[in-house]
Amino acid sequence: MDRRLLGAGLLAGALVVTGCTAGGGGEGGGGGDASTIKVAYQKYGTFTQADTLMAKVKEEFEAQNSEVTVELVPIEAQQNDYFTKLALMNQSPATAPDVMYEDTFMIKSDVDAGYLAPLDDYVESWDEWDQFYDNAKDAGRGDDGSIYGIPMGTDTRALWYNTDLFEQAGLPVPWEPKTWEDVLDAAATIKAELPDVVPMNVYSGKAQGEAASMQGFEMLLYGTEDTLYDTDSQKWVVGSDGFVDSLQFIADLYQGGLGPTPQQALDKNLGNLVSGEWLPQGKLAIDLDGSWLSGTWLESGTNPWPEWNDVMAQAPMPTQKGQDPGAVSMSGGWTLAMGSGSKNPDAAWEFMSLALNKENSQNYDIEASQIAVREDVATDPEYGASNPSFAFFSSIVDVTHFRPATSDYAKISNEITVAMEAVMTGQQSPEEAAAAYDEAVIGIVGEQNTQDG
Repeated sequence: MDRRLLGAGLLAGALVVTGCTAGGGGEGGGGGDASTIKVAYQKYGTFTQADTLMAKVKEEFEAQNSEVTVELVPIEAQQNDYFTKLALMNQSPATAPDVMYEDTFMIKSDVDAGYLAPLDDYVESWDEWDQFYDNAKDAGRGDDGSIYGIPMGTDTRALWYNTDLFEQAGLPVPWEPKTWEDVLDAAATIKAELPDVVPMNVYSGKAQGEAASMQGFEMLLYGTEDTLYDTDSQKWVVGSDGFVDSLQFIADLYQGGLGPTPQQALDKNLGNLVSGEWLPQGKLAIDLDGSWLSGTWLESGTNPWPEWNDVMAQAPMPTQKGQDPGAVSMSGGWTLAMGSGSKNPDAAWEFMSLALNKENSQNYDIEASQIAVREDVATDPEYGASNPSFAFFSSIVDVTHFRPATSDYAKISNEITVAMEAVMTGQQSPEEAAAAYDEAVIGIVGEQNTQDG
């Protein structure tokens, strides 16, 4: 497949939606003095690719700028905790970073809070900016038209399944589920035939944060006839059948003994267990997860698994009843952003541009199993050959969706995890949890900003 067309297809109209920012000012960014730039990023469990990148760029930057020191601040926290700790850092000029690792869906709220600096003057004179797909640039663009974050890569999500376990259970390989019922039936077969194996993992509950709301729930909801947010009316959808049906899937999975135990599901370390132990050790048959998952199993990863491509296969997540387009995915991505109060913004930009040049972008995208957002990386034969799962995960871009690009999304995402946890633990029925969610959404955005599904 032509990687140029692949990258363009991936990003066309997509990162435009994930690029959710707005104008703002404030006291965030840039603790310390002009001779030191502070770089904050997530380092958690098997996710260490950003740590590798930042350490490499620190060495390169300091070799070129002997008068400036780079202070790396790895935040060892699960995703939601990372967002919380980064926000706390940004609230004080003494601790706020000059450069930060920023999820696209957090950019808008962080700009609103005054944490991020516009980058327009820098990108206009950056000769590598043209290598980024035009719509990839919008991943960090604000409502005011300014750029606040430079994209590092993007991703898609699907069903990973263990072919050895499927064959032992008498299930077909390749597996091509067409409906939710097909998925749950396969999980039920695993439970009956291989009782020591966890049939299926779908991240759920407050402890999993965005992994539950986006990677779990929204992968279901966007496969129904309903949506989370109506982009035309710019209103949040409440009272939808699809929301209840998605919660029913979670209830069927967890209350039916087809998933992890609620105790396991609410362990913040579950993601590391899935990638580092359950899948490589044949303890989990099906995992609803992201394109980056195999990055930890590569020779350069934190948990090399040479046989992974012989054992693990992928299938698109089907729509609820097999209705068009037949499958569904969700996409996101990370950026590098600059703190609004940096005392040395030129040095901060130099660090960012070095981190995101062709060589470093390509290394990061390969090691983190990211879909490339630079044309020269996407078309590089080394990138294309680096991971055998890239072709599949790029092929489902046509059916992907993106989180609502609003500053309210983070609060509403949390309410989704609350609803999921209520049904997975049996505390509420799907209908009760959906009603509580609707009430919470109205409380967050106001009834005038909601509509019935």
